[in-house]
Amino acid sequence: MKSIRIAALAGLVAASAAQAQVVGVGDSSATWLGYMNVFNLPGDGGAFQFGSPWGTNDLNSSFNDGAHTLTLSPNTIGDPNPYWYIGGGGPGQAGNKIMEANLYQETTGVYVGTNLTFQGFVMTNSFTAAHSTIAFIKDFASDYSSFTTTSVALTPGAFSITLATSADAGHHIQFGFQTTGVNVWFTDTAPFGNAVITTIPTPGALCLLGLGGLVATRRRRA
Repeated sequence: MKSIRIAALAGLVAASAAQAQVVGVGDSSATWLGYMNVFNLPGDGGAFQFGSPWGTNDLNSSFNDGAHTLTLSPNTIGDPNPYWYIGGGGPGQAGNKIMEANLYQETTGVYVGTNLTFQGFVMTNSFTAAHSTIAFIKDFASDYSSFTTTSVALTPGAFSITLATSADAGHHIQFGFQTTGVNVWFTDTAPFGNAVITTIPTPGALCLLGLGGLVATRRRRA
């Protein structure tokens, strides 16, 4: 009777796992992508200016694999053109744009038709009111014409968000971080703060992976 109960429990867990996936932050070896959206300041109407792929370093995101951390910092532009800085760029000059930096991983047809959970742990967040940062999951249509999303503001401690993704194998699933705020001259970032996220899996994710391993072990023994 006991073996029947164990088999039934394993079956329930396996069925649940088939409809749920958990992803973590991952270190610098993961396939990270960068995308920047630029807007006018709210006082200038806030109109969208342009969006384009950016290198992850250009987003002011940096990994320290030895310390198992990812640091998100304010967005900078080294161009002194008044387009970017009020009165021209230089130390102490106010930024003239709102920059939305997206650091993310993307798959196509991998996490479709599932309840995808993105988990992590925020060690610190010292951003001032000039910037905000979130964790997100996005489910894009195959032609990127539309998407569904879920997100959470990064506050110190654990975060976990879940999105029920489309079963369409052509959909693109993204998960990662978005930092939004006024651009800052590269020597002036410190007063604006940053967010530090650990790249080690959260205990909850480890427990789920361990449970999956237990079920797999029971299957092999059977």
